[in-house]
Amino acid sequence: MRTKLSRPTIAQFAAGADDDPKEPPATARVAPLRARAVASRLIIVVEQLKDWPDTATPYTIVTAAQFLGSADQGGAPGSTVINLCRSYKYLSVGYYCSLLAEARGQAVLPSVKTINDLSRKAIYGLDTDQLDYALNQSLEHTGERPMPVEFSMDIYFGTTEYTPLVALARQIFETFPTPLMRVEFERDEDWKIGAIRVHNVSTLSDAQLTCGRAALRAIERAPMPAPAPVKPYRYHIAILRDPDEELPPSNEAALERFVDVGRELAMDITLIEKKDFSRLAEFDALFIRETTAINHHTYLFAKKAESEGMVVIDDPMSILRCTNKVYLADLLRLNKIPTPHTYALQRTDIADIGAIEREIGYPMVMKIPDGAFSRGVTKVANAEQFQQTAQALLTQSALILVQEYMYTDFDWRIGVLNRKAIFASKYFMSKNHWQIAKRDAGGQAKFGAARAVALDEVPPDLLAYAVAAANLIGDGLYGVDMKMTTRGPVVIEVNDNPNIDAGNEDSVLGNDMYRIVLRDLVRRLDIAHGLTPVQTESGT
Repeated sequence: MRTKLSRPTIAQFAAGADDDPKEPPATARVAPLRARAVASRLIIVVEQLKDWPDTATPYTIVTAAQFLGSADQGGAPGSTVINLCRSYKYLSVGYYCSLLAEARGQAVLPSVKTINDLSRKAIYGLDTDQLDYALNQSLEHTGERPMPVEFSMDIYFGTTEYTPLVALARQIFETFPTPLMRVEFERDEDWKIGAIRVHNVSTLSDAQLTCGRAALRAIERAPMPAPAPVKPYRYHIAILRDPDEELPPSNEAALERFVDVGRELAMDITLIEKKDFSRLAEFDALFIRETTAINHHTYLFAKKAESEGMVVIDDPMSILRCTNKVYLADLLRLNKIPTPHTYALQRTDIADIGAIEREIGYPMVMKIPDGAFSRGVTKVANAEQFQQTAQALLTQSALILVQEYMYTDFDWRIGVLNRKAIFASKYFMSKNHWQIAKRDAGGQAKFGAARAVALDEVPPDLLAYAVAAANLIGDGLYGVDMKMTTRGPVVIEVNDNPNIDAGNEDSVLGNDMYRIVLRDLVRRLDIAHGLTPVQTESGT
């Protein structure tokens, strides 16, 4: 086991090798900053004026309270803001200073993106491979004395006191443009970045402040960043999708319509994928258009979005509740929602199935709790098939479901959003098959026809039970699968990730389908921001 050592700063280590302390290299310019600005347009934001005692300067120093409270104190668009608040934690004063600077069309260090990138090692660690390589290249020929097992380096506006890592400091700053930070390095077989920490300016020593002020004065002669353009969008929405998914919840045409309708509603819609996990905090809301599962990156995306305070559909709780049919069966039964006769079985139950056979009779339907698109669903015609299928399914799950078989020419799918029905479709059985999806030996699915139906053409009692079932889950977007039988409507299941495909579910409403969904995201975002939401045409 490796012994944990106290980390010397790289300045301390360098001093051991050379008793002549180094001044911050004048050549270590702020590389990511593009030519524009003069010192008089540079604004320093601190929580208290004593945090940055540098009065003999040509630039403006204001408190965070002044910056947030007055546009006059905050500077004009095109100026540059150096945010030296004590913390950049999400929704802290420091976070809002960077956020407001961007909204004003100012260049700001650090940006909100950088703040979010550095908030967790799981996020910034995705961008350190090349930095680790450069670190090892830089330290390969450092000279006469062995390096410590661990050490740290302070970086002031892209500069460092440790000459061998001047280029690396600049590269780290280019990757994570932050005024004052400490980078911790550690070594196993090779050197790597162990952590990147943002300095709390109020805790800096006099020597560190001197280095920081010298580096900042160098910026007066260096090019400054161009402000990020102010986008004409009210909110920025990420739609998570998998372009290689065989049966996605929204086809390519539907995703294009979401993007187009979003622009019409002053919303910036960006299609993201699994690889974009580190970018998630750049957005205001997440809309998942990829088949969800618990042990899957879609659930991690939902949890991350929720932890960041974002609006998210599907929310993690809805995914948890809808992806397990055992939970749904009990939830619906206890709330007196009509369902097929259903049993949940363990391995010890399958030896005595007499009661099930007497109540349900053959054929029966057997399911694993988290199957999707007809996967893990089998029809059994006799006791022998029951035993064989049960044994196979119980290798995948400790509990399985047995339901009565109820044939209908089509299944109803009622889309529910914010506790109201928004669309209805009929899903017809696949040709010569008892389900809407028929899979061949290779697992490929063939679907029956789908046809959207106006809500006023849906049997009222079926619609009422669909909404009641969805409301037991939450106020998100759900698809309630139902059958109309001789004893009335029955709910088969509630899906957290219902299909919205161009040419199917949208064939009655057209682009209004996409407007309804996106306006509900706006409504949720308005509420989250303390605004009065605008009532949409659909009432959602």
